Amino acid sequence: MMMAKTFQFVCVLICFLAIIINIEACVKENATSYIDQGYYVEKTVVHNAVSKGAVCLDGSPPAYHFEPGFGDGVGKWLVHLSGGAWCTTVEECLNRSKSDFGSSNYMKPWWFQGIYSKTQSVNPDFYNWNKVFVRYCDGGAFTGNAEYVDPATNLHFRGARIFKAVMEDVLAKGLKNAQSALLIGSSAAGYPAMLYCDRFRKLLPNTPRVKCMVDAGYFIHVKDPHQARNFTEMYKAIVNLHGSAKTLPKSCTKKMKPEMCFFPENMQHKIKTPLYIAMSAFDKFQINTTIYDGINICIEGGNCTATENKLFREFRLEFLNALPKANNPKLRGAFIDARNHHTQVQGWWSPKNVTTVKNLNLMKAFADWYYDRNYTYVIDERDLPISAMNDIKPCDT
Repeated sequence: MMMAKTFQFVCVLICFLAIIINIEACVKENATSYIDQGYYVEKTVVHNAVSKGAVCLDGSPPAYHFEPGFGDGVGKWLVHLSGGAWCTTVEECLNRSKSDFGSSNYMKPWWFQGIYSKTQSVNPDFYNWNKVFVRYCDGGAFTGNAEYVDPATNLHFRGARIFKAVMEDVLAKGLKNAQSALLIGSSAAGYPAMLYCDRFRKLLPNTPRVKCMVDAGYFIHVKDPHQARNFTEMYKAIVNLHGSAKTLPKSCTKKMKPEMCFFPENMQHKIKTPLYIAMSAFDKFQINTTIYDGINICIEGGNCTATENKLFREFRLEFLNALPKANNPKLRGAFIDARNHHTQVQGWWSPKNVTTVKNLNLMKAFADWYYDRNYTYVIDERDLPISAMNDIKPCDT
């Protein structure tokens, strides 16, 4: 009897020690291996852009944040166009012009993390690259090109000129000698990353590897007129206010209204440069804008109704049908998950929290595609959205 109790005690002790060891391993892992050593980077103001008319909403010069590469990354360049919705009325743009989304005067140092991390264990494939984060201060997704400035508001709609002026400045900093280059656009900047993808490639005629990535900016036009209304009306307002029509692809505007050319499915097929799309089929911003605002609340609460689930399934099918075909992943790669989140390359880009589909995580899938190691086109088979906090590694709890 005594021996039996002793044996039970030893078993419990062993299990307890195993738990302690596991916790210590998790703590050690979080404390060393996967800590994203983020850092602030000062802004670089492109002062000579003013003479070219390439200015923010308030007339101030555009700006970006630059972190030089090191080691074997000195010849590799990542250029990231930042997102942040749009302004579609004079009132909205005036309000925006009094913030860092409309004026470089309000821009503070930017926190670099995720794909910007300089920690190799966190960001193994891009940690030592040159990194450029282009601030979004025009409100028109880098497409505006209106000449006239109303003296009553002093609003400038010059997003297209900003892109050109910033690229000229970055080229002079060393981008022109790049061995590898990547153009990324997040959220509202996903569209200009596609719009300027081929132009970016032409700026680098001697660079062997140039590719582009859309980070949660593939907003689609759905068939239901009521659901399609928000994006369609918003894009129409942008075209009219910002003078974007002449910036949009002529191959598209010859066939349909300019606002329809803001939808990626109507223009992506003409892009010749390799393009990768990383996005959730249930992107938080897209489903709130398309289905109805606040529908994501039931996802996080785990109490979506049968009606809401039906809407999710219908939307997912339309989204997948609007994506590039999967028959040439070398030219069109994709990583489509089911998390209810929005954008990934900064907040969801570390071994701790990276999105995983079919035992393949986004960081590896994209890096393999970019470096021509493996051409991936991944679709999450789950037909309903999951909480953004699902799939987090156990050590994160």
